Amino acid sequence: MDLNKAQVIGRITQEVELKQTPNGQNVTSFSIATNRNWTDSSGMKQEQVEFHNIVLWGKLAEIAGQYVKKWSKLFLEGRLQTRSWEKDGVTRYTTEVIASEMKMLGARDSSGTYRPPEGNTVHKGPGP
Repeated sequence: MDLNKAQVIGRITQEVELKQTPNGQNVTSFSIATNRNWTDSSGMKQEQVEFHNIVLWGKLAEIAGQYVKKWSKLFLEGRLQTRSWEKDGVTRYTTEVIASEMKMLGARDSSGTYRPPEGNTVHKGPGP
């Protein structure tokens, strides 16, 4: 049995921009930051930040484009996908989380303070 499943909880690093493919399908892509904290062997606190590329399709992309803002905290679940393209004769690669589920974990009020949204709604999308 094979398994390709990714789960990420983090904050969006840019405003979400909803786009449409030439055939009219909604899509959005953005980066989400996660961090890991630990204490090293000398007792010093350490932190490592990772940035993950996220892609949402269909209704899920539409919901994100409408409600998700920069610094929003999200839970995303989906699958990993690596794609490649060629630029200036060099093959480049990127790995993305193609999310099929999204849960909004917090919202920012007018003072900039995060508060949990009502219901912590889970949204599911079909993916491409």
